[in-house]
Amino acid sequence: MKIFKEFKEFAVKGNMMDMAIGIIIGASFNKVIDVLVKKVLMPPLSLMTDGLKFQDRRFVLREKETDAAGQLIADEVAIGYGELFETFLDFIIIGFTVFILVRFLNSLKNKAQDPKDKTVKTPKDIELLSQLTELLQEQNQLLKTKNGQDNK
Repeated sequence: MKIFKEFKEFAVKGNMMDMAIGIIIGASFNKVIDVLVKKVLMPPLSLMTDGLKFQDRRFVLREKETDAAGQLIADEVAIGYGELFETFLDFIIIGFTVFILVRFLNSLKNKAQDPKDKTVKTPKDIELLSQLTELLQEQNQLLKTKNGQDNK
């Protein structure tokens, strides 16, 4: 029973839920990018290359062999570089999209953490740290002024 209790504590933690949501969104995002590449980007690219379908492009190492009756003796052995090209294109699009998304989220985060920017509500911890910093600066200024008067 202890193991079930530990699992329940593990599964209910906020980080576990965030990770699960991230994995689900990531899987869906992968499907969107896959369709974007295969159904939106590749057809015009294929058209520009005179109907060349990249997924069918391969370098044949050994042709398939059949006997006189048409029975398959040996399968074709080929390197599918066209599919590699499509997968690489997927990777570039996903990487660029994630870069843009992270850049956008970082700009929002930086804006939210600026205590002087009143257009965005500053998180309480950042606001308290900012107030603490201002109080320390005031205290240092008062000490400098007091020490300056004591030396005269």
